[in-house]
Amino acid sequence: MRTSKISGFYKLGSEKRLEIVRDFAGLNEEEIGILGNTGSLGEIADRMIENVVGSMPLPLGIAVNFVINGNDYLIPMAIEEPSVVAAASNAAKMAREKGGFRTSSTEPIMIGQIQLTDVSDPSSAKFTILTNKHRILDLANEKDPVLVNLGGGAKDLEVKVFDAIAGPMVVVHLLVNVKDAMGANAVNTMAEAVAPFIEQLTGGKVNLRIISNLATHRLAYARAVFAKDAIGGEEGVARIVSAYLFARSDPYRCATHNKGIMNGIDAVVIATGNDFRAIEAGAHSYASITGKYLPLTKWEKNKDHDLVGTIELPLAVGLVGGATTVHPTAKVNLKILGVKTANELAEIIAAVGLAQNFAALRALATEGIQKGHMSLHARNVAIAAGAKGEMIDKVVEILVREKKVRIDRAKEVVNSLSLEKKA
Repeated sequence: MRTSKISGFYKLGSEKRLEIVRDFAGLNEEEIGILGNTGSLGEIADRMIENVVGSMPLPLGIAVNFVINGNDYLIPMAIEEPSVVAAASNAAKMAREKGGFRTSSTEPIMIGQIQLTDVSDPSSAKFTILTNKHRILDLANEKDPVLVNLGGGAKDLEVKVFDAIAGPMVVVHLLVNVKDAMGANAVNTMAEAVAPFIEQLTGGKVNLRIISNLATHRLAYARAVFAKDAIGGEEGVARIVSAYLFARSDPYRCATHNKGIMNGIDAVVIATGNDFRAIEAGAHSYASITGKYLPLTKWEKNKDHDLVGTIELPLAVGLVGGATTVHPTAKVNLKILGVKTANELAEIIAAVGLAQNFAALRALATEGIQKGHMSLHARNVAIAAGAKGEMIDKVVEILVREKKVRIDRAKEVVNSLSLEKKA
């Protein structure tokens, strides 16, 4: 009888774990070979996460044509969705005509939250905490002298009072400059270090001590101008601006608008070994920070009637720590980018997000999203239907021509071409 209750699974080697999964799922040797292939990770995979049996590779593409702050970049993007890398490259090519992307960013300040409960006089507690700010910051910085010597460390405090259902709650925000790290480990360690002193000061009880992924002090910005003549003249500009206004007005459209932005952002975040889940959480929270879910980009026309796009969002990415400095492919990708600071990486990622959004809006507002996307999607459908080698291109051509990019039709075409080849 099959069971998922396996004692000591984590203690086993990856090969033994793989055998157990094989027996449980009835996998054949080919499937075991696929699952157990760790690629460039090799033995490192077994050290990165728990209960490892293999790896899950993603295609890695290079977005070209990017000029950011006057410098040329080749941008690695790890993603399984067709047309994303091509769209970003094409948008970057169009942006070059007007100078490419201009970017900026704020200091890499992360927020560590300390939740204080059972406080009888929350306003007084807030005053007491702020009065002892420098002592709290000193306690935090004692935990990471290396970061402090690099110019980082705990820099300031914010204190908020909430009327929670269970009673008043005081939340301390420890503001930490994490330099070129994402910062979770440093911030969490500091938050835990100052918690006992805050309890002593206030008589309250500390519950959570954890970093926030809504990094409102760590923002990245990008801007680009797209010539009206390249996007269908003033009518093309107006259609894209109208599409943006649709997203501002309707959360159903806005969700897809922002998803398109994150197509580009996540792909670079993953390629560089950063935490795309944290970036997603921060981006969508920031989009909702006014109480209404809004686009992360803005689109308008300038005095020359060209299209101008801007993006603003929190981007807590790092060059040191975590998978960024462990994953072999991530290290190579960072070398391709040639970035020297986490801020530079964040600005590049913001530019890619803006490029991706422009490409999507342009397609939607002119020829429709399917024309370019479906021709690329057809390749995946053809492969899934069993096409190999030169037959893939033939199947794609037929599916696109017929406008029937479906697995059932692809299988019919593959069978037909196979019979022709045998005849």
